[in-house]
Amino acid sequence: MADSSESFHMATSPTRTSRRGDLTSSPGRDLPPFEDESEGLLGDATLHGEEEEEGDGEELIGDGMERDYRAIPALDQYEAEGLDLDDEDLSELSPGARAAAEEAMRRRDREQGLSGRLRRGLLYDSEDEDDERPAARRRRLAERAAEGVTEGEDEEMIESIENLEDMKGHTVREWVSMAAPRLEIYNRFKNFLRTHVDENGHNVFKEKISDMCKENKESLVVNYEDLAAREHVLAYFLPEAPTEMLKIFDEAAKEVVLAMYPKYDRIAHEIHVRICNLPLVEEIRSLRQLHLNQLIRTSGVVSSCTGVLPQLGMVKYNCSKCNFVLGPFFQSQNQEVKPGSCPECQSQGPFEINMEQTVYQNYQRITIQESPGKVAAGRLPRSKDAILLADLVDSCKPGDEIELTGIYHNNYDGSLNVANGFPVFATVILANHITRRDEGVAVAELTDEDVKAIVALSKDERIGERIFASMGPSIYGHEDIKRALALSLFGGEPKNPGGKHKVRGDINVLLCGDPGTAKSQFLKYVEKIASRAVFTTGQGASAVGLTAYVQRHPVSREWTLEAGALVLADRGVCLIDEFDKMNDADRTSIHEAMEQQSISISKAGIVTSLQARCTVIAAANPIGGRYDPSLTFAENVDLTEPIVSRFDVLCVVRDTVDPVQDEMLARFVVGSHIKHHPGNKEAGAALEEVVLPNFSDVPAIPQELLRKYIIYAKERIHPKLNQMDQDKVARIYSDLRKESMATGSIPITVRHIESMIRMAEAHAKMHLRDYVVEDDVNMAIRVMLESFIDTQKFSVMRSMRKTFARYLAFRRDNNELLLFILKQLVAEQAAYQRNRYGVQNDAIEVSEKDLQEKARQINIHNLSAFYDSDLFRSNKFSHDLKKKLIVQQF
Repeated sequence: MADSSESFHMATSPTRTSRRGDLTSSPGRDLPPFEDESEGLLGDATLHGEEEEEGDGEELIGDGMERDYRAIPALDQYEAEGLDLDDEDLSELSPGARAAAEEAMRRRDREQGLSGRLRRGLLYDSEDEDDERPAARRRRLAERAAEGVTEGEDEEMIESIENLEDMKGHTVREWVSMAAPRLEIYNRFKNFLRTHVDENGHNVFKEKISDMCKENKESLVVNYEDLAAREHVLAYFLPEAPTEMLKIFDEAAKEVVLAMYPKYDRIAHEIHVRICNLPLVEEIRSLRQLHLNQLIRTSGVVSSCTGVLPQLGMVKYNCSKCNFVLGPFFQSQNQEVKPGSCPECQSQGPFEINMEQTVYQNYQRITIQESPGKVAAGRLPRSKDAILLADLVDSCKPGDEIELTGIYHNNYDGSLNVANGFPVFATVILANHITRRDEGVAVAELTDEDVKAIVALSKDERIGERIFASMGPSIYGHEDIKRALALSLFGGEPKNPGGKHKVRGDINVLLCGDPGTAKSQFLKYVEKIASRAVFTTGQGASAVGLTAYVQRHPVSREWTLEAGALVLADRGVCLIDEFDKMNDADRTSIHEAMEQQSISISKAGIVTSLQARCTVIAAANPIGGRYDPSLTFAENVDLTEPIVSRFDVLCVVRDTVDPVQDEMLARFVVGSHIKHHPGNKEAGAALEEVVLPNFSDVPAIPQELLRKYIIYAKERIHPKLNQMDQDKVARIYSDLRKESMATGSIPITVRHIESMIRMAEAHAKMHLRDYVVEDDVNMAIRVMLESFIDTQKFSVMRSMRKTFARYLAFRRDNNELLLFILKQLVAEQAAYQRNRYGVQNDAIEVSEKDLQEKARQINIHNLSAFYDSDLFRSNKFSHDLKKKLIVQQF
């Protein structure tokens, strides 16, 4: 007991403080516990009393200071009992055995529900008494990790927080900026990159990182849906605090990449995590204050972009007076950071940028505009500037339709403040990920059910007629126009052998004719059903508005290229109404776009070519307003031969007077108005009662399904020409050339051979066929001939129809042909009565014998089915068997 009291006296005495420190710092354990602390305390009571009387206490530093450090053999040793035990325990455990024991204890904690990562915050740990600071400890652990430690030890060493979701009243941005949550986010994302596997068990990001490094890129694309499925907390934080989170993600991704490829930082100094498939897509016009500093996803068309400029990232300055290097200063997007004074010589400047040590990054600014099809009528399309940094520059060009994921950011604009008189912030999107909506993206929107419905629909034998009948269902008649528009929407196959000679695949259509024949309605219909369409009018379109124009960028003061209507309609349809109202100079600007499908620009030092791979559908009125059938097409329309020859199909629409057809048209229009009147929904049966001639027995396709059918056929079906009848096309071409030279209506050129091939391919696409068969060629020839014959003088038209009768009869219903012949006979009889008697009777009689003779010329011998058909009766014809007459009542 005396020994215990002496040792306690030494520990509590001020003169032995440093000695005890020496003892405890030696490689051993603390002193053993006292057997009876009270006795030791009583034994030293007089000493404490003396110290209290002295008041100031004992002087530790003075002349007798060395005496405190003299050797005391009796005290300078440990007690034997505890030390012997400890030494024995230590000698039994080798470093390997110690690691195994620690692993067993960790496993025990994990089984009890205390994971290694959470244990530090929940349980008392003896290591917490370690006199190292947490930061120093983390640094030591990081050094050990760099030297190479096992995975289990690495997990145990993570200093983190127990619950990342509990933000303790902080905002998301404040919370993820703190050290502990930041480290937890860093480790969770790193673990996600290392361990995420797909449904087949393949490591997703190992392959992605490998592909990225093979191409020397620095962008790692992460699917937001995968992140949300594995790490829902990170997916929740990311849109709320994207700037901070992406910075952490970039650091974690860089560590994972360098673990796989240790020297990759020589190629790419930074790794950028790109987020794709963000669930919510915002329209550009719906961006508000709510979206500020949030991660957003939007879509639109790139209307202009600047060149690639270097942007200051980290800047260093040289002091001009003492050549001291100041910095680094990290520049922000909003303001320039400059040094105030030199810390070396205290001068106020001037300072020059140190070019060698300053770090730059690529910078490009683009303008993204709403897609033309999504803008509400009467609204101006909104646009927004987006900033592309690092390797995102030059990932898109004017005219591309893109999906942009980025941070909606605001920056103070002094010019706006001056103009508006109060602080206004200009907004930009700091781009994070860009997807170009090229081929294949439209098909991605189709579900498996849609594809099944499309394939099932294509099995219908009369699918071609059904598609023609479904075009413009609210427009009466005009079968030839509907056929031409359907073929142009499906389109042919573009060809570019060896990248030298480009042949377009789009089918251009010109609608020309009398006013009030629904030309503009057809264009509006195509605008709705086409997947990408730009509508413009000739009166309001200038040459640069259709093609492209060059202007000086207001910020960078450099010349930039702005895309026009034809460029914005790339891979879509460009609809031009009032085509005849355009100036000649403006009209000639689209010559190149219609054939070569590109637009060459040579203005203000910019010499370039833009893609304009679009179908052009134009509507024009003839000279003087009405089409004169006694004149040729060239005399009726104020269009030059070069522009006319670029149209594959010319649809001439004549407003002819036909009492029966006029009455049916009037019934159709009235019924349509009744059915679609907003206040009269219940009277919808009126429209069904209207008989649509020629289409009565063909069920129409729902418009939404038709739209998906067109998208699917354009993207997936690419028919080949191996089985095409070349002789037939050659024969038709030579016959057409001969007729066109004789009549002089429109020039027939080599382009018309290509037009027939394109239309045959389009007809094959309608049936989802991989090869062009004879039916497709016959339909293309029929459409071409109808287009050509319609442009002739009235006097030439009849003889030409007789010449090409066998081609024109392809796929026509016999009843339809007979009705056409019968109408011609009725018209002749009516003209005779007017000329002979000066009046026209209410009933016109035609001899049955005349109709039979005409029918035999086109190899139709049995007319009984025609007399019994609905088509015969709906046109107010009746057959008198006794008199052998056909009577039409007006």
